[in-house]
Formats: sequence, C-alpha cells, structure tokens
Amino acid sequence: MPQVLEFALPDLGEGLTEAQIVTWLVEVGDTVAIDQPVVEVETAKAMVEVPCPHGGVVTARHGDEGQSLPVGAPLVSIAVEGEGGTGAGVGAGTGAAAAPAGPAASDASGDSAAADDGGSGNVLVGYGTGTATAVRRRRVRTSTTTAPAVRVREAEAPAPAAPASAVTVTTEVAEGPVPVISPLVRKLARDNGIDLRALSGSGPEGLIVRADVERAVAEPARTPAAAEPVPDAAEERVPLSGMRGAAAEKLSRSRTEIPDATCWVDADATAFIAARAAMNAAGGEKISVLALFARVTSAALARFPELNSRVDTVTHEIVRLKSVHLGFAAQTERGLVVPVLREVQDQNAEQLSAGLAALTRTARDGRLTPAQLTGGTFTLNNYGVFGVDGSTPIINHPEAAMLGIGRITPKPWVHEGELAVRQVVQLSLTFDHRVCDGGVAGGFLRYVADCVEHPALLLRTL
Repeated sequence: MPQVLEFALPDLGEGLTEAQIVTWLVEVGDTVAIDQPVVEVETAKAMVEVPCPHGGVVTARHGDEGQSLPVGAPLVSIAVEGEGGTGAGVGAGTGAAAAPAGPAASDASGDSAAADDGGSGNVLVGYGTGTATAVRRRRVRTSTTTAPAVRVREAEAPAPAAPASAVTVTTEVAEGPVPVISPLVRKLARDNGIDLRALSGSGPEGLIVRADVERAVAEPARTPAAAEPVPDAAEERVPLSGMRGAAAEKLSRSRTEIPDATCWVDADATAFIAARAAMNAAGGEKISVLALFARVTSAALARFPELNSRVDTVTHEIVRLKSVHLGFAAQTERGLVVPVLREVQDQNAEQLSAGLAALTRTARDGRLTPAQLTGGTFTLNNYGVFGVDGSTPIINHPEAAMLGIGRITPKPWVHEGELAVRQVVQLSLTFDHRVCDGGVAGGFLRYVADCVEHPALLLRTL
C-alpha cells in the first residue's frame, strides 16, 4: 500500500533560515525519481535546485511560486509504493516538519511510524542518506504549549479532500500556540511591534511566514482618517527580502560594527592600459582590466598583510589570513553579488582573468552556490563600469578592507613636466581602522597606484 512521505525544505547551509520558491519543476500527479530536482528556490545567497530523496507520485506541493518558506516547513508530499521509505525521512529532523520524539511519534496503541534504513545517497544539509519515516494519522488534541501542533497520518494515500501537510496550527485559542516556526519571523515581528496572533498566515495550514510579517509592517494603521484616499501620496513598497534583504542586513552590520575610514588617490593609468594591450596583442585569451587589478592587489596584500585579515570580536584578536580569497562585486539582474575567487596569491594574470570571467558568467546565470559567495578575505569593487570616478565603498563584513576602482578616462595630467591628456583612474581604499592605521592603508594604496602608473614594478612579484 502506498505511503505518503512529506519532504521538508532542507537546511541549505550557511545559516540560512528560509528560501523563496522560484519555480516548481513538478506538478501534482507527476512521478518523480529519487534525487530528482522538484523545485528551484532562491535563498539569501543563491539559486538552488532542491532534489527530493523520495521516489513516487507527487500528491501535494506546499507553497506557491514567489512564496517564502522557513527551513523545516513541508515542501512536497510523495506517495511511495511498498512498506518503508525510499529516502530521507520526513523533514529529516529539521524544524517543525520533523517527526517529534515522544507521544506524538506514535498512536494510542503505541505503534511507531514505519522506518527504512535506505537512503537517497544525495546529501544536502538537513537531509540525505538518513532513515526514511512514514507518518501515521492521529487525533489532534488542543495544546497549551507554545510549540506548533503536529498532525501525523496513516501510512496510506491521503483522501482527495485532505491537504497533505505536516503542520497543523491552532489560532482560535487566544492563549494557545502561535502558528509560526521560524525564529527569524518571530524576531522580525518583535522588532516591529507586530502581534503574531493578529496575523493570518499564508503558509501551509495557516503558517505565518516572513512575507506575512513584512506585509503587516508595510500596512498603515486602519483608522477612519487613514482609510481615506490621498491622491498625491502614491508610493510603491518593495520588500527587503531574498538577496537584497541579505545584502541590506550585511551592509548595516558592517556600518554598525566596523570603524571604517577611506583614503583615495588619482593615478595615471596610461602605461597600465598600454601594458594590457600588449599582453592581448601577443595572442591567447584576453586579459581583463579587473584581472590586472586583482594581480596588483595580490602583490600589495603580500606587502601589507594587515589588510588581509578580520577582527575576532569574541577573543579581541586580529586574525591575519595567509590565503587571499578575492571577492569582486558583480551586478546581475537579481542584484549585486560578490563571488569569491580563491587562492589568488598563487595565480598569474591569465589564471585570474579566466577565473573572474567564469564566476561572472555563473553569477549572471543566477547559478552561484553559497560556497562561491562566502569566505572572501578582501574585495575589489569596480564601480567604474557605471561611469563614475569615485566612491566610498562599504566593507564586506567581516573583511578588513575593500579597494574601489573608478572609471579610466582621459583627463589633463602633468606628465614629465608637461601638461598632457592621460588615462586617469581614481582608486579608493576603505579599511577597518582596528586592523591598521593610516600609514599602512596609505602605503597599500600608494603601492597599488605605483603599479598602475609603472606596471614594470610587478615584474618583481610575477
């Protein structure tokens, strides 16, 4: 007899607590194989295709495209043939979708849910080759605790009228449980003075999700005066969610925690551009301007390692890092992202150019993984592509510095005692004043500018 297994949204790593459904890859009634991707979700860091560890027939999809779900919430229900599961268990221990220990895990006769030692073999954080668990139906009793009630079903295909969901919430009791399982949602409501009991959840079985709280924050108070239309007060509200929300939180944290300072310098990049043209004229893959700046930055960090560091606020120590993992700002249709190219201290200009180009393509395709967006130790910000000369960039927390590159453009310049038109670039360095003083920061920036003006200086470190 078929068993209905619920697959919960797994922990996708990097401390992520929720994800937004972008595209469903299966329909109700489709037959799926073990480890077949069933949905594409967007986290605060990347787009991810989520494979299901169960093979069978899709009986329900828990969420609409565009809806955000917390980790552990039901994602899909799969009717599986035979006894025992075919993959990881229901929710595999993540959040409210995991089968709880104790009385809720068995019925009145003491029978426990069926289990199987088989596994899908495909491991994501939060589920994988663990034990499969079928779920039995039991009567839902009124709860006086603060944890969401859990409904367990018989090991059989669900009746057509019953939605397949692992979470049941109770809202009619004023002092009963609040239908929310995400700590992030609770904190957002608390910070904005929102009473969760006054909200109607848009998630499965009335579960309150982040979008519900954000909607309540954005909605004005419903007083008679406020209800009257105001013709000249048209506005549009854009939720700070997904990648944009994550970026806003990280930038705010950087400004709050890091005492930053900025210094800048103009440099004559005429010889720099000529050197790149000579490299590319020699044949082979083209060397990008950003790759040359990456090579200069690597050489500068070797001389000034104070800027390739981070501050451990727990131990009150400066941690200097031996490897340079270079982040670079990349503008995509989904917003600004910072992919990370690793071990740049061991790479030449050709390798850097190829690596930067590959990560840029992946970013624009929206296929960067969380691992490709984390772990940077220093960041390049080429805002010159937007046609601007200067900027004071915000440090990419928890790094210690960021080098900004303005546009390279013809300007009047005194060259060899004569006024001439030269290719000039403005460079800016924003640095954490805890890791070094202005002398180190100025020395770093001056070395970068000297390499731009006299590229032959790099021959010492090639």
